[in-house]
Amino acid sequence: MTMSIENRLQQLNIVLPDASDPAAKYVNYVYLNGLLFVSGKGPSGNPRGKLGLDYTTEQGYQFARLAGIEVLAVLKTALGSLDKVKRAVKIQGFVNATADYEEHHKVLNGYSDLLIDVFGEKGKHARSVLGAVSVRDNLPIIVDSIFEVEMDNDGNGVEQ
Repeated sequence: MTMSIENRLQQLNIVLPDASDPAAKYVNYVYLNGLLFVSGKGPSGNPRGKLGLDYTTEQGYQFARLAGIEVLAVLKTALGSLDKVKRAVKIQGFVNATADYEEHHKVLNGYSDLLIDVFGEKGKHARSVLGAVSVRDNLPIIVDSIFEVEMDNDGNGVEQ
């Protein structure tokens, strides 16, 4: 018998916050044909600044992990249970960095590692990471994500 994701979170000492509200005129997620598209999320605590100037790669890794926890909170709100996640499909990271910064991929590993820690094999995903000259609210990183999710017998997979 496999461990529930809730039990896995407890084992990892991860407490999910309430899903944060969107920062502008959009929704936290859109569900379409078995896929849940989660809007861009930044790290909790609203840190401000750039990688390569204000923060190290190691700090960026932690910020990416925190942004991933924000995504998990949205998934829980949308699905009611993280056990309904079939797999992580794609993540994309936007790293607020100086022009000469070259370790974007190491920063986004913070989110990738979180997904694999939480979901195991189902957490492995395709991904891309981009350096950005600026991002909303001067956050150090923003991540967006696509997940394949289970649907119930009524054909519904998410709370609306």
